[in-house]
Amino acid sequence: MDADQNCFSIGSGEERNTQYRGHGRHRNPDIEWISIAELAIATEAVEAMVGRSPQLRTVFAAIERLRPYRSPILVVGETGTGKELVARALHARGPYAKGPFVVFNCCNLVDTLAESQLFGHVKGAFTDASQESQGCFRAANGGTLMLDEVGDLPLTLQGKLLRAVETLEIQPVGSAQTYRVDLRLVAATNRDLGAMVKASQFRADLYYRLNTAAISFTPLRERSSDIEVLLAHFVMRYNRELGKRIEWISARALAALQQHAWPGNVRELAHLTENAVLMAPDEGIDLEDLTGIQPEVAPEPECAGTVDMCVEPEPSILRQNPRLEPSTLKSIVKDALLDALHKTGGNRRRAAQVLGVSRSTFYRMLANHGVSLSAFDLASSTHAHPWPPMTH
Repeated sequence: MDADQNCFSIGSGEERNTQYRGHGRHRNPDIEWISIAELAIATEAVEAMVGRSPQLRTVFAAIERLRPYRSPILVVGETGTGKELVARALHARGPYAKGPFVVFNCCNLVDTLAESQLFGHVKGAFTDASQESQGCFRAANGGTLMLDEVGDLPLTLQGKLLRAVETLEIQPVGSAQTYRVDLRLVAATNRDLGAMVKASQFRADLYYRLNTAAISFTPLRERSSDIEVLLAHFVMRYNRELGKRIEWISARALAALQQHAWPGNVRELAHLTENAVLMAPDEGIDLEDLTGIQPEVAPEPECAGTVDMCVEPEPSILRQNPRLEPSTLKSIVKDALLDALHKTGGNRRRAAQVLGVSRSTFYRMLANHGVSLSAFDLASSTHAHPWPPMTH
């Protein structure tokens, strides 16, 4: 074996006797690597939604409760959180699963055209109406109609929508005939409809009808435990689509993702991951591959003498100490980190579990408290490796 390849065996808790090699930019032994596959451990999924945060489990539970019924459902969440995925899950698991799933976007609509798009029109109903159109309500008959960004629906059209929702009857533009439809209606918005009602920007009666049952989607920045699961999900997807073999992410890159504000939520993470998979020159994603993500320098813990007031999350063992001086706190944290590593034989994942913190927080704490990993046996680590594998 060529000594220049830095080849060694690594266990996986149950020992999998696989050889990994360092090469190129990843020869630096100070960079910790985490297996993409192991980030997906304990993932929960409902249709196309994946995660493991308590907030997402609440969404999954709401879908399960509401799926058998036809009552309108309002899905509320910021742009990019996955509101359409909720609507698709309700459709796929509900009584209208065999019917069509139709999405109507309420943004930037012209009043006359919007009415035609929703309810249809007869030939000659208006200029350029050269043929009949059935509209979204009739197109979704027997299935699910999703009204996306319903908060942007023009006020002039909201009364007609209310009648359609209440009676399940629609009247095409230019026609005296009405048509009855049988469908499930899911409305979605990133706006506060209650506040819009108070500001006379949204009809109260339509709001109450759409809000028969509501599902709120928490933004990604408030459910950080889903970030690594979603990352793994997207990496594996884009590996298949792009023919790549990304299998690792550096601990510092994962920490930067955890600290990012994610204004674009899951959609932003998906686009960023696709770019990283596309641009990564080898099998590992490092900080330099994350376009638009800048690592944040963790501040020193801002303590006022009590552990509970510290900015940085600390191991549960410290909560037993009601008051600590900052210098004493740092010493105890460092000792706790070292003790956890010694007890787990240098296994980063189990050490983080012992301390009751996430893996990204664990790596950040190591850096903040000057704990070097070089003294520990890297061969015993479950998922943190000094180099990713090299494919031949």
